Amino acid sequence: MPRAPYTTANWNQPPHNRHSFQHIADLFATQTVATSKAGRGANTQSFDYALADLKGFVYPISGGGTNTLGQFLDDTYTDAFLVLQDGVIITEEYRNNMTAQTPHLLNSVSKSFVGMLAGIAVSDNALQTQRLVSDYLPELADSAFRSTTVQAALDMTAAVAYSEDYDRRGDDFWHEAAVVGWRPDLQTETSAKSLIEYFRQCDETEQHEGEHFHYRTVLTNLCTAVIERATATPFCDYFSQRLWQPLGAEQSASVVVDPSGQPYMGAGMSACARDLARFGELLRGDGAFNGAQIIDPSWVRDTRTGSDELRSLFAASDYAGLLPTGHYHNQVWADDGAGEIMCIGIHGQGIYVNRRKQLVCVKLSTHPQPADLPMYGMTYRALRALAAQL
Repeated sequence: MPRAPYTTANWNQPPHNRHSFQHIADLFATQTVATSKAGRGANTQSFDYALADLKGFVYPISGGGTNTLGQFLDDTYTDAFLVLQDGVIITEEYRNNMTAQTPHLLNSVSKSFVGMLAGIAVSDNALQTQRLVSDYLPELADSAFRSTTVQAALDMTAAVAYSEDYDRRGDDFWHEAAVVGWRPDLQTETSAKSLIEYFRQCDETEQHEGEHFHYRTVLTNLCTAVIERATATPFCDYFSQRLWQPLGAEQSASVVVDPSGQPYMGAGMSACARDLARFGELLRGDGAFNGAQIIDPSWVRDTRTGSDELRSLFAASDYAGLLPTGHYHNQVWADDGAGEIMCIGIHGQGIYVNRRKQLVCVKLSTHPQPADLPMYGMTYRALRALAAQL
């Protein structure tokens, strides 16, 4: 058997990520988010199809020119692309040796699952989002999270100092990722050996609680640990029992874990494209899918409608251009005025929901660079143009 072209040292660098993003479980320790004991979702609902060839779809781009959807898919290192309208698949395309059954790293799309599981835990009377994180994780009472509420962590408005610059190889983001083996070159004798230990080592703040929206992956991993502690259930088991299986996922998902078994949900989930489409439909349906109300509708509505305060915080952030009248809430990006909900991950992962057009788009990619802003701009121009004309 030929040797894999990627290793734990180069897996997220181009061109190796074109292969490794489909083989994360071969590189790192993972836990399974199971569909069922039989391995395939017993209540999986097959999608209806009304396939249309959209590759020739023409839309305007900046500078007065035009582009086709097919060229856009070529230019943005697409691995999988699905478009559903009113729950019916109208386009499904796989590239780069992917298939409908292939898991793909989601990067920060993983975060939105945590936000919805928090809502389920609230409905289960296991979690109260206005309580302090340290009420659930008392070992953090003397850390930078001492005054952080669960809601502030979900909304990325907590006080902790943490830098997230993917292009800076020694950034806080990468030091945290080193805990799960993603950056072996950053691991030293004094490095945290678990995510909980990493949280405890966070002792500096950069703002008052709730003062600014600042996107930080550590807060998602913190929420994951809170949900696990609050529900007294291993996170991936809770995920499987309360969301993945009720969703009727057709493939099991996986999540990278630290040496203690704590899931790295800030960026470490892998799943197939169709199951992401199911999740997109769940968001479009205010928590209902396939005839079942899986998440309390008020949680999903509150997530997408946000508040004036959340919109003000978002407008003052570096992300304001992505959603001009939008907000970030419960680990989800949204602009309810435009009817848009988004789940976004580096290297080109995304779920785009346009509720006005009953549209769900899933795009899995392997951009060479983690945060190529022109390529993201190209993506959302294409998806919004598609929504406008369907």
